[in-house]
Amino acid sequence: MPNSTKEKVESFLNDFHTKLNVFSIVFVNREKNSQALLDLEITTEQRLEFIKNLKAEDYFNGPRQDANVPNSPPFWEFGINVKENEVYIKINFGKPNKSVMCISFHIAENKITYPYK
Repeated sequence: MPNSTKEKVESFLNDFHTKLNVFSIVFVNREKNSQALLDLEITTEQRLEFIKNLKAEDYFNGPRQDANVPNSPPFWEFGINVKENEVYIKINFGKPNKSVMCISFHIAENKITYPYK
């Protein structure tokens, strides 16, 4: 069962994309995120475009806190298909007047179930 209604997901994405266009995005530098760009043969610009094109149908979990990122806004989790690979994306709204954040963008380690597809 999803944590959010489709309307809440759409509202989050609308606000997220608006803030992204103003403050940009910070991608957390993690080995599996960097490796995903190589494995998927995509550029950092293409990765950004995938995030800009997220839809409520791509949602599967959130908002929820991440114990590894204390004092952070809640994270939302999405999945998309990139070159026949399911890609896991974990984003949040970032701090006030700062960039939005992408903590994960890598090939999914588990099967994703999409409540709104």
